[in-house]
Amino acid sequence: MNYSFEYIDIILLAMIAGFIFLRLRGILGKRTGFEGKPTSQLKEVIKKINVEQNKIINDKFDDNAQKDFLKGAKIAYETIITDFSDNDNKITTSKTLLSTEIFKKFTDALNQRKESGHYAEITFIGINSAEIKEHKKIGNILNVTVSFIAEVITCIKDKDKKIVSGDPEKIKKIYDTWVFSRDMTSPNPNWQLVNTLT
Repeated sequence: MNYSFEYIDIILLAMIAGFIFLRLRGILGKRTGFEGKPTSQLKEVIKKINVEQNKIINDKFDDNAQKDFLKGAKIAYETIITDFSDNDNKITTSKTLLSTEIFKKFTDALNQRKESGHYAEITFIGINSAEIKEHKKIGNILNVTVSFIAEVITCIKDKDKKIVSGDPEKIKKIYDTWVFSRDMTSPNPNWQLVNTLT
């Protein structure tokens, strides 16, 4: 009799386990073999969500973002200005900071200087101020207009090292308004100079 009770207990436990298994499968669903392998549609949805989140973050050109931007803009400004003092009359260190149109414009100016037999000597003293005048978003592109006041020592000399213009002993204050641009959906964090308004 004890053996029969043990068998009954085992059968009851098996029935309870089966009932629990069926309930769990009904609630959780059964394995199909596709877990961890999102469909192409799901991938597109996830990608779209990530892009939208990046847009929300990037669209917030708040005070902190503007401060960080101005730090980079000052470095870019000095790099571009001093690049014009190279004796080879070529844009080198600042090329990646310029849009295609601005790069062509600056290169043409350097070629004209080279053809005339002149070269520039530029000593960058420092930036007195850099102020964002406006920022405007068109589509994914954010344009930021910056007003610079800086001090430089500059002069143009001919091939005989005779001064054509400027003064190698005098500090000159210069005023520039430049427009920087960046595609805010791009993973590339770099800004480019797209226009000079002076």
